[in-house]
Amino acid sequence: MSPLIMDMVHHNPGEALFETPFNEADYIAEIGYNAKAYFLFESPSLAIDWRSVDVDVFPEGSESEKWLKQKRESILAQHAKCRAAGLAIYAQADMVLLPKSLIQAYGIEKEFGDPQNPLVVDLIKKQIAESFEQFPDLDGFLFRIGETYLHDAPHHQGAIKDKDNTQETIIPLINLLREEICVKHKKKLIFRSWLSFDRDPEQYALINQEVEPHEYLTLAVKHSEDDFHRGTAFSRIIGQGRHPQIIEVQCSREYEGKAAHPNYIAAGVINGFEENLNQGLEIYSLKTFVDQTPELYAGVWTWCRGGGWNGPFAANKLWYELNAWVIATWAQNTSQSEEQVFERYCKEKLNLDEASSQHFRKLCLLSLDGVIRMRNTLEGDVDLWWARDMGFAWPKYIHDDQATIEKCLALKDEAVAIWQEMCSLADQISWPDEELADFAKGSVHYGLGVAMIYRSLFYTDAAVRNDDKEAIIQGIGDYDQAWDFYESLPSKFKNLSTQYQKDYCLHLDPAENVIQELKKKYNV
Repeated sequence: MSPLIMDMVHHNPGEALFETPFNEADYIAEIGYNAKAYFLFESPSLAIDWRSVDVDVFPEGSESEKWLKQKRESILAQHAKCRAAGLAIYAQADMVLLPKSLIQAYGIEKEFGDPQNPLVVDLIKKQIAESFEQFPDLDGFLFRIGETYLHDAPHHQGAIKDKDNTQETIIPLINLLREEICVKHKKKLIFRSWLSFDRDPEQYALINQEVEPHEYLTLAVKHSEDDFHRGTAFSRIIGQGRHPQIIEVQCSREYEGKAAHPNYIAAGVINGFEENLNQGLEIYSLKTFVDQTPELYAGVWTWCRGGGWNGPFAANKLWYELNAWVIATWAQNTSQSEEQVFERYCKEKLNLDEASSQHFRKLCLLSLDGVIRMRNTLEGDVDLWWARDMGFAWPKYIHDDQATIEKCLALKDEAVAIWQEMCSLADQISWPDEELADFAKGSVHYGLGVAMIYRSLFYTDAAVRNDDKEAIIQGIGDYDQAWDFYESLPSKFKNLSTQYQKDYCLHLDPAENVIQELKKKYNV
């Protein structure tokens, strides 16, 4: 069976939809994708009318009925475009997600998140049946558990009981979905979790023991054993068990600039990230997975855009398209090397001459080195969540002995030097047009600015730890200079992505607050 090569635009929940050519079925089909996955709020599971129940779920003339009709028309139009482009159609959906009116009518406000409750099981069966009946072009579902988003589903309610309980929740749910989707409807089921069996080999082994394989059942696994961070381990469950696996890859990562600056993760995913090569794992990359357990390789699932909330918002598709294009092209024929595919992108998409292609290659590979060094250490000594989306918190160590701190500071210096070299390389490339040249050069300077801000925060943190007043004042000055450089970029480049914000606070306590307190304390 040919691998499934699938892309999804993961729109920020509750925010304006991304405008990207990857929304178009024809565009991704040209790249070589053979399937499109629709985001949570584009799922038929939200747009069925529940005609199989004895409750008027969306009353005629109501706001909910109007919303339902618009959602249905939008989804049917999307599916028609996919069919015309020859793409298989998958829809992502949270478990368990039901209309509020249905939950209230049946009086199951407390029970509806329990996938073992008999009434809930019956409703899940009806939901699946109606989805395939009312949306006949749908090839399968991507059901996920772990988080339930309701930002763009105003008439629905979601919950899952004991989401981390493999024996009581996950296994019964997979078996239920397997029976209803794969066996009964002969459709495809891709099941994925978030922070449960996906990072626990023992629990994953239990699932493989209790869930029988089926030709239409696939498990989705992130390549990284946590969220899409650098500095985390390659997933230990990849290549294990007896169920085919499709590997999830985020191409514009929420912790690493969201494609506002270069971050060529495709090389790391395919060949292995630097920090994963010495972890003692036999499978540490997509290539080692495919080479060692080809029978389990079901394909790749890229998120060309999305992850997290808010910005930065990339002003050009270059960096996320590069990642998606290389991964999708390589995944179709894994006997080719990543470097061969990269060379094709340079020629076919960018029309670069040989010298420029070499400079571009070096720039992209350096971005791998620069990103891990400016955010963390190669041993993962820094908390993975200390900076995200378009904001910075104060650096937080997992290991904070003096030797680790000194190692981390040296890497921050190295990161800035790497980004400076990348700026020089960008100037040596003969870009195909002025707009792309302006974006590409600006984006590398953007990454340099972020690296400088990161470095100033880590140095100031070290000075505070040592109660070194002179070093603290120096760190504050470096911080201000880094921001001056970063904030000057829009005046130098016309096609710059939206920028990080000093006061960004969603999920973060801004580092700016600490800096301002230090300025008061030391009269800076």
